[in-house]
Amino acid sequence: MLYYLFDYINKLYQPPGFDIFRFLTFRSALAAITGLALALYVGPKVIKLLSKYQVVETKKKDGPEFHRSKVGTPTMGGIIIILSVVIPVLLWADIKSIYVILITLGTLSLAAVGFLDDYLKVVKKLPNGLIARYKLLGQVVVGLVVGSVIYFSPEFDGISTLTTVPFLKNVNLDLSIFYIPAVVFIVTATSNAVNLTDGLDGLAIGIIAIVMIALAILSYVSGNVIFAKYLNILYLPGSGELTVFVAALVGASLGFLWYNCYPAQVFMGDTGSLALGGAFGILAVLIKKELFIPILGGVFFMETLSVIIQRYYFKYTKKKYGEGRRVFKMAPMHHHFEMKGLSEPKIVVRFYIVAIILAILSLVSFKIR
Repeated sequence: MLYYLFDYINKLYQPPGFDIFRFLTFRSALAAITGLALALYVGPKVIKLLSKYQVVETKKKDGPEFHRSKVGTPTMGGIIIILSVVIPVLLWADIKSIYVILITLGTLSLAAVGFLDDYLKVVKKLPNGLIARYKLLGQVVVGLVVGSVIYFSPEFDGISTLTTVPFLKNVNLDLSIFYIPAVVFIVTATSNAVNLTDGLDGLAIGIIAIVMIALAILSYVSGNVIFAKYLNILYLPGSGELTVFVAALVGASLGFLWYNCYPAQVFMGDTGSLALGGAFGILAVLIKKELFIPILGGVFFMETLSVIIQRYYFKYTKKKYGEGRRVFKMAPMHHHFEMKGLSEPKIVVRFYIVAIILAILSLVSFKIR
């Protein structure tokens, strides 16, 4: 909103300095600062409300016994993140941009799915929350809408089904008729992956902040014809506006981390994890970097893979030997390290380090092709 106001004032009166609001970098910085400030401001208020109405964490069946100390901690804190992202985007982004519309509506839709799941679990006391197939249906619908808009919209003509291939120069893969199913799979997979990773204080939100910083850079260069040509990547007119959204998300994530770091004062719940994971997937889709997801989101990928390996190996050995066996002491992988005796803060920091290395690798891959 303020973007249009300042643009109007600049065109009408041309006051000194107002021209700066046209620049993506400046508006992105404002979005990040606004997101951070909002998260720090509304955080205590939301935490107090959640505590007042007993919207708190309950004992999970699949978690370590020593996580009992987390019972009673306010959850559904994803509300803090969503508020601190959407408001800066409305203030500083070009909300007429198809890129901004898709990422904002996609994130809000998945936040709504997560909110319903949290509400049923925490408020209505249903152990499993939203039935899995309904949660999956919500994720699939979001993926279908995003994929269909990109596939059929004239704004994406000539590039709609293309994706950049990592480490290969001037090579773009055309997914053709498989594009929409691929988008559905990506959105579903990334939202669930972040949800699985959200098991230790500060883990998921810190890694999301790291991943989003890399995505902010990729969004900016993809929408800049000079940088896109220099890096030999697809030039996506208008995609630079995503930088404002990503910057707001980074600021909101850091603000939420202030209250979510060990020992956590609040958990994001599915309200936050499904929305953030979906935002990651949708952003990768919009800037045509889908194949970078296993690298950039390597921590999320490994966490998900550990659950899949654990589940299927247990079923296989139970069928073959009559007794299920496990590869990991507990899945997802962060619980495996906990069971091996590593402290929660140490695991989180080490996962951050891995995420930073993977983010750097993703960015330098554009110059080592």
